[in-house]
Amino acid sequence: MHFIEPFFNWRGYYIASDDAVSPFYEREYSEFEFSNRIYNFLIHPQWDYFGSSTLFLKVLYADYDGGYAIIEFIGEWNDAIENDIMVLKREVIEPMMHQGINKFILIGENVLNFHSSDDCYYDEWFEELDEGWIATINFHEHVVKEFITANIDHYFAFGGELEEIEWRTYLPTNLFTKIDGLVNKRIGSTY
Repeated sequence: MHFIEPFFNWRGYYIASDDAVSPFYEREYSEFEFSNRIYNFLIHPQWDYFGSSTLFLKVLYADYDGGYAIIEFIGEWNDAIENDIMVLKREVIEPMMHQGINKFILIGENVLNFHSSDDCYYDEWFEELDEGWIATINFHEHVVKEFITANIDHYFAFGGELEEIEWRTYLPTNLFTKIDGLVNKRIGSTY
């Protein structure tokens, strides 16, 4: 797992540690000292610890004028023991929402599994979005099934084209435009 780095090709457009309103402002990273781990597996030092011992992330892009953020995850999303959603909501999502972010693109190809608890923090996040949305892209099929089994799937836009996007081939603004179009098409078709 220590070879899996967060996507770095957008660093010319955004770096969370340089963003004065980011939850990760002024965070320093080592390229050589591997101290973070998920269970017994060391992970690349560029991943950000936000309070969970099993799930790490990287804010790849945030556009406060456009109101959206793109976040990549690695590890095990564990609400049952670690209450990852509560920690994520309080430590990362809420500070971003206070800066005007109401659309979240969550990239989950490195999320290995999901363990559910209750849905109160998902419900809270969803209710506070104020015409925004949460889209998940490239989560593994078994993780998506776990979301469905836990009955939290209705808080996210996911599946179909969202699970097949070659997101690394886009610029961040173009990826948002693509996802926004897909999400709005779905929202429009539900009414």
